[in-house]
Amino acid sequence: MSEEITTEVVTEEAATESVDPVAALTEDLQRLQAEYANYRKRVERDRALSAEVAISSVLLEFLAILDDLDRAAAHNELSGGFKAVADQVIATTSKLGLEKFVDAPSAFDPNIHDALMHETSAEVSETTVTKILQPGYKYKERILRPARVVVTDPQ
Repeated sequence: MSEEITTEVVTEEAATESVDPVAALTEDLQRLQAEYANYRKRVERDRALSAEVAISSVLLEFLAILDDLDRAAAHNELSGGFKAVADQVIATTSKLGLEKFVDAPSAFDPNIHDALMHETSAEVSETTVTKILQPGYKYKERILRPARVVVTDPQ
């Protein structure tokens, strides 16, 4: 008889340890808090990404206007009130994060350059961008439009 009582006591203690309601509820609470924190991080990341996509799509529409302003400036046609408006458009797009890249001569990078013409020359030692036909633009790390360039290869 005493053996049965001892066995029952051990079984009750084991059952109490494995089904401790406070520990189980604490684990559930910690798991829910971790899931909620991960959810918040994911939502914030998705919001930031959607904002970047929206801004980049608007900036993409402004590229034709910026090209027209560059052509007008090259022909000295920006003056008076039109120059003030052009300066505001350029300043606003720059403030939003639009970056123009026009660097020649530089090493040709097919990720940011679109080669439209090809030449050869003894003056270069590697494939080089020698002339910018149309500037490229990027927003943050995203290339909105590659620069259209003339590429010169060594002979």
